[in-house]
Amino acid sequence: MTLSIAMLATVLAVLLFAVPHAVEGQEAAKTPRIGLLDYGKFWDPLLQRLNELGYIEGRTIIFEYRASEGVPERLSALAQDLVRRRVDVIVTYGTPPTQAAKQATRTIPIVMVGVGDPVKAGVVPSLARPGGNITGNTILGPEIGAKRLQLLREALPKVARVAMLWNPQNASNAAQFYNVQRAAPAMGLTLLPMEVSSVGELDSAFAAVMKKRPDALMVTADPVQQLFVGRIIQLAAGTRLPTIFQIKENAMAGGLMSYGPSLPELFRRAAAYIDKILKGTRPSDLPVEQPETFELVINLKTAKALGLTIPPSILTRADSVVE
Repeated sequence: MTLSIAMLATVLAVLLFAVPHAVEGQEAAKTPRIGLLDYGKFWDPLLQRLNELGYIEGRTIIFEYRASEGVPERLSALAQDLVRRRVDVIVTYGTPPTQAAKQATRTIPIVMVGVGDPVKAGVVPSLARPGGNITGNTILGPEIGAKRLQLLREALPKVARVAMLWNPQNASNAAQFYNVQRAAPAMGLTLLPMEVSSVGELDSAFAAVMKKRPDALMVTADPVQQLFVGRIIQLAAGTRLPTIFQIKENAMAGGLMSYGPSLPELFRRAAAYIDKILKGTRPSDLPVEQPETFELVINLKTAKALGLTIPPSILTRADSVVE
């Protein structure tokens, strides 16, 4: 009898020790792990919104950061690494990172941010019914490319030759380039392609296009270009070349103009997708969101430095003016 009580006491002690540790292990396993693939400049709005939704980094959510550092060839390996880490959701910015994530997994949910044309890029079959494991939002790059060219033409009536910086490895960029290429002749403009798909190609590509004497430069929201956008602005300023960007922050940083949806807002809105997916909603049941508002930004400080006068007809339509 004494032996049985001793054995029982031992068993109870073991159980009392093991149960809390088992619970701790279960709680740790439940902490969602989010993979953030590539571009880091606008992660902050996403993280802030997730925090507002109750996700606290290091406590109730874990982030895995992976950056290609302007070398697109690394994207595939980075995406596969996130899959091996068994993240619960992968978040991507732009087309190439999203395509890399799609190739790496057909089961882990992917939330894309700011993809130019996810249908033409083969990321989703439909915006309304994305199907599969991918959803998120689009920046509508191709559709508004011609609109930006028109705004540039209105702001600078004497412009005749416009260089366009685009990434041929980005399917959405390619769609935008062809959109602008078709629109240019009707506006009496000549489009000069400037292809850049990695950081090391920028300076030589810029030097080559400058030999063709462009009057202005268009820049897309391609993730690779955004990594060295400061250098783009610097080169344009050094050659007194007016620029129009897709992202507001680029114009605020020294570009002449920008026209497009708010990229930080798209990142913030992506947090809602993550929240819904973590709570059980399937990506295939969440339609791809399109931006509802577009911002026109004009940097008068840059215009003054370039000796340009922006017509009142377009200046009064600007949502933001940098003076």
